Amino acid sequence: MIETNRLIIKPLNHKQIQEYIKLDNSLENSLKLTPAKREITPDLMEVLEYSILPNVENPLKNHLFFTLWTVIWKKENCLVGDLCFVGEPNELGEVELGYGTYEDFRNQGFMTEAVMGLVNWIKPYINAILASCEKENHASAKILEKNGFVICGHENNLIHWRLDVQK
Repeated sequence: MIETNRLIIKPLNHKQIQEYIKLDNSLENSLKLTPAKREITPDLMEVLEYSILPNVENPLKNHLFFTLWTVIWKKENCLVGDLCFVGEPNELGEVELGYGTYEDFRNQGFMTEAVMGLVNWIKPYINAILASCEKENHASAKILEKNGFVICGHENNLIHWRLDVQK
């Protein structure tokens, strides 16, 4: 678990991810959180079912690099978004980061703070963090910029970002 000024960033276990997928407040109930409106996009559902769940269940893998990290707003005791790594660091010590803020909590700095918390936690273990966002997703780009990421490439509709870790 990671704590920042306003947030708790908690890695979910296999059972908690199954509860997350149900969208019936069972995750919120088990974590003793106030229910908040959240949705799971078809893309995220696919990742949850075919990548996150099987990898978190695999005892040979470090589940912290495969699980969903949920972002809890301490003041309201509710979920405001999620983050995840896209697998373990590669041979160069690079790890990819993905994230999303629930609609009711956007433009309040939650994800900027959550990315900062996760970046600070992972820095000792890696050489660089990678991320991508759609060219039109200015809010996502701003989150990365505020956390020190720099653009390292473009591909179709995506901008690729990189944060080199100083050791």
